[in-house]
Amino acid sequence: MSPIARRTPVVAILAVCALALAACARVTPAGPATAPLHTGHTGSPPASQPLRAGERFVETGMARPFTPDPPGDDADEYRCFVVDPGLTEKAFLTGSRFEPQNRDIVHHAIFFRIPAGDAARLRDYDASTPGDGWQCFGDAGVGDDPSWVASWAPGGGETIYPAGLGFELDPGSLLVMQIHYSLLATGGKPGGADRSGIRLRLAGGSLTPLRTTLLPAPVELPCAATEKGPLCERDAAVADVERRFGAQAGQLVAGLRQLCGNGAEPGPTQSCTHRVARPATLYGVGGHMHLLGRSIKVELNPGQPGARTLLDIPAFDFDDQAVRPVGAGVTVKPGDTYRVTCTHDATLRGQLPALRKLPPRYVVWGEGTADEMCLAIVIEAPAA
Repeated sequence: MSPIARRTPVVAILAVCALALAACARVTPAGPATAPLHTGHTGSPPASQPLRAGERFVETGMARPFTPDPPGDDADEYRCFVVDPGLTEKAFLTGSRFEPQNRDIVHHAIFFRIPAGDAARLRDYDASTPGDGWQCFGDAGVGDDPSWVASWAPGGGETIYPAGLGFELDPGSLLVMQIHYSLLATGGKPGGADRSGIRLRLAGGSLTPLRTTLLPAPVELPCAATEKGPLCERDAAVADVERRFGAQAGQLVAGLRQLCGNGAEPGPTQSCTHRVARPATLYGVGGHMHLLGRSIKVELNPGQPGARTLLDIPAFDFDDQAVRPVGAGVTVKPGDTYRVTCTHDATLRGQLPALRKLPPRYVVWGEGTADEMCLAIVIEAPAA
């Protein structure tokens, strides 16, 4: 494995979609943030829950403050940092609490597991890149094992998995902390320094390992009827996404269209059906969109006997994206299907201060806050 060999977002997401599509860890969700919708995230997360038997806390994060400064006129920077939990023996990540130090610019955070055998090369790669960390889009930006083990989005507090479940971490393994900084409010100019971190809840022993599955759907949102401009043409909008994030961004847009077929027709609502490949037990589901999101739904076996709605957020709140529990666990098996459906609203662009000054555009899947996503996040435990 070469730590410089990047996995593009289309590979990272579509490859994960080909995996088993099942379970999540039961998550203790946070209450909604107190900040106004779609603005800076100033609400304090709820109080932490006490440690359970065999657990301990490990606090880690950025070595020093970092000031994001996106290139050109971009308002988004994805930055990856090496995080070392200091493991000398195998442990299981049974929960986490991300602490966004500068909530005005931290859009979301994802933590990827790096095996111990790749740790030295990862540190060498970090040292070879300018400044603290490195720019990354879509995943950790390095290697071929971007295993997602923790995440945070506005509204998230402490995540705690059920007793006996956790993400396996070998001794010497590292984490990559990817932070998406959004500087829309400052017009892409530096918005101050950030020194975010995370408190890990670790346990020893022999636990059932967890894994994360991502279920994307396309975004094909035309300009509102009252909007006009060169970026309202789809080809021009896709070219602009590629300009900002590289050719792989356009490949992802095309890949989602191909993967999801008729669910990728232009309009406010798109959907995608994913087939389960391996048995697992589902404990919770989260949904991620950006500022134009109106609603998101995740269904299991829609239209079939025993169909079940796993997640239904009819009034999406960007500042409340915590994973929702689905009860004691839902078993899924090969042949079952998930359907992810999102609705976006282009008229919100003229109502939100963060977007009001931007030119109208045909919106497709993109990494920027002014772009959009439709993504269900599930963390699965293999079925017994």
